[in-house]
Amino acid sequence: MRKIETIRKIRKTSISVSYFSYKFAFRRFMKLHKNLTNAVLRALHRIFEENKYADKVIEHILKENPKWGGRDRRFIAETTYEIVRWYRLLDSCLDMKTGPSDFEKIFSVYCVMKGIAVDETIKEKLQSGQHIRKIRESIPDWMDELGVQELGEGRWEKELNALNQEAKVVLRTNTLKISRDELQKKLADEGVETGILEFQIPGSALVLAKRQNVFTTSSFKDGLFEVQDAASQLVAPFLDVKEGMRVIDACAGAGGKTLHLSALMNNKGKIIAMDTEQWKSDELKKRARRAGASNIETRLIDSSKTIKRLANSADRLLLDVPCSGIGVLRRNPDAKWKLSLEFIEKVKLLQQKILSEYAVMMKKGGKIVYSTCSIFPAENEKQVEEFLSERKNEFELVEQKTIYPGEGFDGFFMAKLLRK
Repeated sequence: MRKIETIRKIRKTSISVSYFSYKFAFRRFMKLHKNLTNAVLRALHRIFEENKYADKVIEHILKENPKWGGRDRRFIAETTYEIVRWYRLLDSCLDMKTGPSDFEKIFSVYCVMKGIAVDETIKEKLQSGQHIRKIRESIPDWMDELGVQELGEGRWEKELNALNQEAKVVLRTNTLKISRDELQKKLADEGVETGILEFQIPGSALVLAKRQNVFTTSSFKDGLFEVQDAASQLVAPFLDVKEGMRVIDACAGAGGKTLHLSALMNNKGKIIAMDTEQWKSDELKKRARRAGASNIETRLIDSSKTIKRLANSADRLLLDVPCSGIGVLRRNPDAKWKLSLEFIEKVKLLQQKILSEYAVMMKKGGKIVYSTCSIFPAENEKQVEEFLSERKNEFELVEQKTIYPGEGFDGFFMAKLLRK
């Protein structure tokens, strides 16, 4: 993991102790950087004890303190994410089970891991943890067992390691307003350096040279781009949309892929963006206005009648279904501690229900794309196989592929089905 600027600065005041004292190490660091450590501890409490999502917690804490500079803000965000990401490894160095009041101890072990504090005993424990995969990669026992079951030892080892790397920040050019090359120049003028990213994406992706806040740029406010991972940017083109088509995005959420579809259709035709949560549709409307995407209509799914009214009406249907999110753990590391086997079993039933019931909206000759941000076959290929085994006279598989985290971006699955 890259060393952030604040870490470089505070290493000059590194703490060295012959016998590791959690209180001593933490209090020394706390005295030197009180505001920063308090912010990190508050974030950890909200994430682990109040079960809040890490991204929302950090966003809220940073909003509470608008006077913090960029370096301090990066320290708080990245330190919190790193402690969440490596929580089990850090916890394994303690002599007893940690509890609600022990985040100071976890923080102290983190200080040793990053070289802020020095203690040979803790260093040895950190090194010994490298020999046990579930501790080294810092995941629950059940997740390690399931990963091996789903992918096999070799593949799971590779992908798990990739999922613990820091996620790149990728932008999708809004081609309704600007070209990728023009956007790159405009961002450079605003102090945002980017590189062109191909990765199977047809001419719209840029990757940030370094992490920084792009949401304050005029380019973002003018709707010239969206932040969207490279793998996610492959889903909309996979649907093979054309100008003038009637497209349904039936699990649209806040609309990242919906907006991409609108750009691919050049604002021609119609996209019906559906979701079961009204607030997500409201957010999509705001994003669509900013992007200049005028061919999107939102609809709330409040009963099965909403689906039945659209029977045989779509040329294309996108089902980006709820999933475990295993493929995006690198950007949502707190999900490791919130997920459970029970949740995954429930979400698999929901996936099959959506695929089975929503397929009625397809016209004959139309295409469905079923997609997830999971890399587990039980949520992907096996769901498609089960659906086709029951509907083989109506649908056939055209193409399917998995994007693995080991390729450098999020993990995604997509399958394209044709209605005969």
